[in-house]
Amino acid sequence: MANIVGGAGIPMIVWNEEGKRFETNDKEAYLEYKLKNNGKVLDLVHTYVPPSKRGLGLASHLTVAAFNHANSHSLSVIPSCSYISGTFLVKNPSWNSVVYKENDASNL
Repeated sequence: MANIVGGAGIPMIVWNEEGKRFETNDKEAYLEYKLKNNGKVLDLVHTYVPPSKRGLGLASHLTVAAFNHANSHSLSVIPSCSYISGTFLVKNPSWNSVVYKENDASNL
């Protein structure tokens, strides 16, 4: 496990490589992914935040951690999770540069 984000009011997000997810330190909120294309593409499949922690921006923090991880490891991202494709990327279009291009889908 590797710490990704934390401090100054930002929750600690941990990369759980074995579990294939980015998660809060308490493991209650997480973003699950699958590796594709020989480990070169992160397919972000599911984001979960428990009801007691919703509205705190945790889904966004988890997603930023995943996108930062992908960016720093020269990976592309498939935003399969509806939150990421329908909300996060709409509000944060600067991350579209990391998104896997549709015309490359045949390589998966």
